[in-house]
Amino acid sequence: MRTPRDSTAALDESRLRVRAKLVAAWTAFMFLYVYVDIVGFYVPGKIEDILVGVVFEFDITQAWAITVLTLMAIPILMIVLSALLPARASRITNLVVASVQVPYATFNAVGESWAYYYWLAVALEVILLAVILRLAWTWPRRVASPVSTGAEGFREPRAGRPGALGHSGIDKMNARA
Repeated sequence: MRTPRDSTAALDESRLRVRAKLVAAWTAFMFLYVYVDIVGFYVPGKIEDILVGVVFEFDITQAWAITVLTLMAIPILMIVLSALLPARASRITNLVVASVQVPYATFNAVGESWAYYYWLAVALEVILLAVILRLAWTWPRRVASPVSTGAEGFREPRAGRPGALGHSGIDKMNARA
């Protein structure tokens, strides 16, 4: 017989590690960034400007393309670097890159004809960058373990702690049996 489940039971609140949160935030940032650029092609006159070789006020040249690629590669690489760099390096890199991305994101909306659209995009990007900055700034420190290590490097529970099995714990178990 099946018993009805209690729908008010608390959901599992498994905590994500800071690295996973940073990877998720940079990924969301890049999806938003690309989506804004793609929808930007629908702005009247945008395609015509591109076809004559102009983006914003810049001529489309190989140097322009390399600059754009470099600027786009930075947050793209942050997805990977947030996961692979050692914690200290990842923290510092996230703080520096996210800080630099804030004014860059703002610059992208300057002079655009669809001001509401682009400023909303900038606001969302800055919110994600603020999340990244907060995660990196508040990255938890490792706390020394209260468990001592034995000669072989294995952790041994300390006697007297609830659930610990030292000699006194084994004796207590034998006494109950």
